[in-house]
Amino acid sequence: MTISQHDKAERFHALHRAEAPLVLANAWDVASARLVADAGATAVATTSAGVAWSLGAPDGDQLNRQLAIDLIARVAAAVELPVTADVESGFADTPDGVAETIRLVLDAGAIGVNIEDSTGPVLRPVDEQVARIAAARSAADAAGIPLYINARTDPFLRQVHDDPAERLRDAIDRAAAYVEAGADGIFVPGTTNLGVIGELSAAIDRPLNVLAGPGAPAVAELAAAGASRISIGAALAQAAYAVAQRGIREVLTTGGYESIADALDFRELNSLLQD
Repeated sequence: MTISQHDKAERFHALHRAEAPLVLANAWDVASARLVADAGATAVATTSAGVAWSLGAPDGDQLNRQLAIDLIARVAAAVELPVTADVESGFADTPDGVAETIRLVLDAGAIGVNIEDSTGPVLRPVDEQVARIAAARSAADAAGIPLYINARTDPFLRQVHDDPAERLRDAIDRAAAYVEAGADGIFVPGTTNLGVIGELSAAIDRPLNVLAGPGAPAVAELAAAGASRISIGAALAQAAYAVAQRGIREVLTTGGYESIADALDFRELNSLLQD
C-alpha cells in the first residue's frame, strides 16, 4: 500500500520517542538508502557530507542546490520509508531562499529536513537563524505537509566558546529560539557526553538528536541519557570510502585484493536495486 507524503510525515514525527529513540544510519545515494531500508530501518536520512562527496563537492554549503534536490528525489522514490534530508544551512543566503529550498525538498518527496546554524567556522546570529527556520516552517505549512524541521545548532562542533558551560548555555538558548520559530526537534552534534546530553534533554522542550559513531556510548546509553534521535551522519560514507581507498592503494601498489575481499555479494546488491 502506498503511503501519502502527509502520512509519512506524521509517522516520522511519531518515531521520536525517548523510550525508543529513532536510530538513523545516514544514506548518501539510492543504493545506501536501499541497504538502510533492507536492514529494517523505520526511516531514511541523508547525510549532507556523503551526498556532497558523491556528487563531487566538499561539505559545507558548496553543493549546488539542484543537484542535492535531484538526489533527494531519487532516494525518496527508491524507498517506501519516510525520508528526511540534510540540507546543510538551507542552500540559500536569505530566508526566502531557504523557503524555496523547502518547497523543492517537499516536491522531491521528503518529509523532514536538517537545517544547521553554522556558516563556515562560525555560527549565524540567532535572529538570522530564527528567520530562516520561520521561513522553512511557513513554506511547509503553506504546502500542507507537517515537515519535521530538525534545527541543528553547533556550539559544541565549532570553536566558538572556550568554556564548556558557555557552549551548553548557547546550545540551550539557541534551541529555545529555534523551537519558538517552528523547529520540531533540536540536533546538537559535537558531544556524546552522557551528562551533557542529560542536561540538554532536560532543558530543551523538543526531541533531542545527537550524533554518534565510533567511540560514542551505545544507542541504549544515549537513549537513557535523553536522546530521542540518534544519527551517525557521514560515518557510513566515510567508512565506505575508506574501503575504496584501501582497495585502490593495494591493487596499485602490491597488486593484491585482500582489502576488498569482504564485499557484498554482487547479486545481493544488484537485487536491492531491482524495482
